[in-house]
Amino acid sequence: GGSLLLAWQLHAKRVLVIGGGPVAASRLSNALEADALVSLVCPFSGLCPEVEYRIFHDSWARARITYYDRAWFGENDLDLDGGVDMVLSAVDDSTVSREVCQAARKRRVPVNVADVPPECDFYFGSQIRDGPLQVMVSTGGKGPKIANIVRRKIERGLPRDCGQAIERVGELRRRLRIRAPGTGGELGRRRMQWMSEVCELWELEDLAKLDERDMERLLDEGWGRGRV
Repeated sequence: GGSLLLAWQLHAKRVLVIGGGPVAASRLSNALEADALVSLVCPFSGLCPEVEYRIFHDSWARARITYYDRAWFGENDLDLDGGVDMVLSAVDDSTVSREVCQAARKRRVPVNVADVPPECDFYFGSQIRDGPLQVMVSTGGKGPKIANIVRRKIERGLPRDCGQAIERVGELRRRLRIRAPGTGGELGRRRMQWMSEVCELWELEDLAKLDERDMERLLDEGWGRGRV
């Protein structure tokens, strides 16, 4: 079987990152991009330049990171800052990694131990990010390098302005909900059908160019008259 691929909403959730090297830097970046709050545990001597910059010099990241200048203390570290919702271990010590995994699973907290698939409840995969567009390629922990190769092939095939087109469609959808409020029922079905037709009949580059005036005209002459 494969993994259940999810878009995990980490906004304002607490993520514990253990370690301060290049892999921890990648994990930290992933957590911050998802708007998580981060508790980072690592002796200062173990911080790589990127992690050190994030903690001490990046004002946006610094406001979201609580830094502990020490090594992993044990299971009680899962109670840091009111308790954590996810654990990311990125240390070279296999004994510590195993302890982190066992502690997290004892508390039923999802855990990822870098480069040790049996000690991972989830994987990060190789990601494409263009604004709201996120595409992930996963090999289930079997071949991260292959995932990167496949991701690059997919990325080269994507049209330009995909992210901007999605932003514009999201705004059009928001405006439509204001004009035709409510959930479910016939109205909900009509809204969904109309938005689907817009996405299918318009080219991505045209969607990306939609401005406020275009959207209002489309809603007046399209939705208002039962056409696209």
